[in-house]
Amino acid sequence: MNTRTARFLNFVGGNAILSRDITRQLFTRPFYFDLLSSQLLTIGVRSLPLIFVVAISVGMVMALQFGIGLEKFGGKLYIPKLVSVSITRELGPIFASLMFAARVGAGITAEVASMVVSQQVDALRALGTSPVKKIIIPRVLACLIALPILTVIGNAIGLMGGLFVGVLDLNLNSGFYLQKIEASVTLADFFSGVGKTVFFSLFISIPACYYGLHVQRGTRGVGIATTEAVVTASILIFIGDYFLTKFFWIFESWK
Repeated sequence: MNTRTARFLNFVGGNAILSRDITRQLFTRPFYFDLLSSQLLTIGVRSLPLIFVVAISVGMVMALQFGIGLEKFGGKLYIPKLVSVSITRELGPIFASLMFAARVGAGITAEVASMVVSQQVDALRALGTSPVKKIIIPRVLACLIALPILTVIGNAIGLMGGLFVGVLDLNLNSGFYLQKIEASVTLADFFSGVGKTVFFSLFISIPACYYGLHVQRGTRGVGIATTEAVVTASILIFIGDYFLTKFFWIFESWK
């Protein structure tokens, strides 16, 4: 067995074991609600400016690109529908999750790895406290709560960015634009996009914690683990997006 195969199997097995430990300890006492609220502030609230910039940029660029392309064929009236559905179902969740992985995933890995290197995790074990309960679960739950909420906010901001470009640059009526958004975006579109981020949050937080807990080579390994966590989360988001899109499409077709 070569080194890459061994590392891949260790990664899969390690994440499976960590997921099992999180599930087992999630509903057992004690509950560290203060740690969860602190992580929600760090992970969720402080990610809002980044999500705002990315979302409004995506909405504006998409509206402009569709406007330039469709204006040649007299199809400007379809811009609100194309932009709103694309953002709600795909681009909003994907870009929000990627930015979340870059900021939060890297931060989680660096924090946990620093605790391992400075032997804080070993100290918790010596005191009879579970590192999974006190370090991992608050961060995973915070990601699970924060990312869907940030995606909803990002979708709204992206739609407003598209509206801004549609009215000012493409000379579309604001009332018509809003009417088309309301008629085009369904609950299925909304829940399909937000539902993906529930899985994306796990793709980000659990590997980030895994890499942090298994950091090697001291402080030098912290940077390596952080890079691996972000790259892994990004790959999992893109691969998972295909299968989740197919799953939601099949689910919607059964109705």
